[in-house]
Amino acid sequence: QVQLVESGGGLVQAGGSLRLSCAASGSVFSINAMGWYRQAPGNQRELVATITSGRRINYADSVKGRFTIARDYAKNAVNLQMNSLKPEDTAVYYCNANVISGPEFGYRNNDYWGQGTQVTVSS
Repeated sequence: QVQLVESGGGLVQAGGSLRLSCAASGSVFSINAMGWYRQAPGNQRELVATITSGRRINYADSVKGRFTIARDYAKNAVNLQMNSLKPEDTAVYYCNANVISGPEFGYRNNDYWGQGTQVTVSS
């Protein structure tokens, strides 16, 4: 029904920057919210940042002031600009979207996840 495709992960030194992007495609009628989560080895998946259709933004305390989330509403996309990266930011980052599918799928509301992109910050 809906696919989320992520890009932009990689390896960077501490203090550096990376930009993650995620675009939704398929049967997208509307998107309520999009966001980024991350999971480090041995840890649970945790929220990084979310943004709603009304531009309400929420950040994890650990990334406030360093990360910026933004939506491209025309492209059904979300970006995450990550600055001043720290080794503890190392994780697989997942895009999430709460999507209302098109009429062929009955306007159903579902959560979708991307495949994940690795971010590694070296000290």
